[in-house]
Amino acid sequence: MYSYIASREGLKNLLSKIPMDLAKIKKEDLNKEILRAAIIAEFDAINLYEQMAALTDDKHLKTILLDIAKEEKTHVGEFQALLLMNDEQQKNELAEGKKEVEELTG
Repeated sequence: MYSYIASREGLKNLLSKIPMDLAKIKKEDLNKEILRAAIIAEFDAINLYEQMAALTDDKHLKTILLDIAKEEKTHVGEFQALLLMNDEQQKNELAEGKKEVEELTG
């Protein structure tokens, strides 16, 4: 099983930085880009905590890591709610994607 945290490249990716050049973002798009970057960061944190939980044999550490991962999922929801309030196209496409999945899966 490949582990994100076990690779040197994965460890380099853990260093916090904004994954965009803020100077190139239009002012009217800045908050949407910040929210998308925050969502990506939360998903990275979820993956990290869940992978570490899968690696440990310590039941207390596993419990705490999974609880923190759950909290990060709440953060995704918070950022997504704000994004949908600020990006009508994203809101519409999310609804369209949900509808397509429901149609394809019955």
